[in-house]
Amino acid sequence: MEPALLAWFAEHGRDLPWRRTRDPYAILVSEVMLQQTQVERVIPRYLEWLERWPSAEALAAAPPAEAIRAWQGLGYNRRALNLHRAARRIAAEGWPDDLTELPGVGPYTAAAIANFALGGDVLPVDTNVSRVQERTGHRFSPAAAQALMDLGATVCLARIPRCGICALASGCPSRGRRYEALRKQSRYEGSFRQRRAQTLRLVAESELPLGDLDREAVQSLARDGLVQLAPGGTKVTLPGSC
Repeated sequence: MEPALLAWFAEHGRDLPWRRTRDPYAILVSEVMLQQTQVERVIPRYLEWLERWPSAEALAAAPPAEAIRAWQGLGYNRRALNLHRAARRIAAEGWPDDLTELPGVGPYTAAAIANFALGGDVLPVDTNVSRVQERTGHRFSPAAAQALMDLGATVCLARIPRCGICALASGCPSRGRRYEALRKQSRYEGSFRQRRAQTLRLVAESELPLGDLDREAVQSLARDGLVQLAPGGTKVTLPGSC
């Protein structure tokens, strides 16, 4: 089954910019950006980020406020802060043997960096990889990681798989099945997540009086280290801005 998958990938695999490098820092940036964000939105932001901060040392030298500003629009802004903290750790101490020691790096991201950048013999299992393996009942090798991700993202879809064009269909026990819709994420419009995002966007534009902002959102953002009170305690700013 794996040879058929790899042959399909050689012809139909997506040309993504992070697949053109083995730089672990660039892979780290891509994987953090891709957490809960669509590929199409990530591509231009990934390229902009690496043009501005081409190495962990370059990012580490910047104030965290700049990383947070550059992240605006990608959502889940704690990822920017974790990426900045990881860069500072790497710049100061080098890459740890256990990549999950880096802020914001869990088992999947660690496996992705190990596979795509360091040549590690480990299969990073994201939602797409897990879906293809479960439906086919086959366990693929680390060499098939990118192919599995693309098949899951473009053919072996969550609800209605495109079995008619799938390279693995002939030997797949799930061929022709349809699946229940996954539980949708809670509504964003009017949510506290939206209030947090709006507040952070305002503070990213300029230092503002606490009284002009959503106090509950400010408190939540401050707990996450995304904003701070300027000296005197009356204005809100990004970390590293004052």
